[in-house]
Amino acid sequence: MSKSGNAMNILVQLLLGGIAVFITQYILPGVHVADFLTGIVVAALIALLNLTVKPLLIILTIPITILTLGLFLLAINAILILLAAEIIPGFSVDGFWWALLFALILGLVNSLLGVSLGGK
Repeated sequence: MSKSGNAMNILVQLLLGGIAVFITQYILPGVHVADFLTGIVVAALIALLNLTVKPLLIILTIPITILTLGLFLLAINAILILLAAEIIPGFSVDGFWWALLFALILGLVNSLLGVSLGGK
C-alpha cells in the first residue's frame, strides 16, 4: 500500500477511535470528554500508550498477572486511561472504577466499529 493509503487508513482509524471515545463517554457518567477533537486526541494517546507503556507494564507485572489469572491486565488498562486523563486537558475520569469501565466499554465499541488503532 502506498504512503498516502497508509496515512488515510490511520486517519480513518483515528476518526473512528474518536467516535468510539465519544460514544463511550455518553454511556458512562463518570467520564467527561470536552469535544470531538479531544476524543480524537484521547484515541491517539491511548493507542500510543498501548504501543509504548503497556508492554513495559505487562513485563514488570508478570507475577501479579499470573497470580490473578490475567485479570490484572484490566487494571493496567484502567491505569493507562487514568494516565491519559492526567495528560489531556478536556478529558477526565472520576476514578479507577470509571476508568476500568471506560476501558472495557471502549474496547467493545471499538470492536463494533472495527477500529484497530496501533495494529494491522
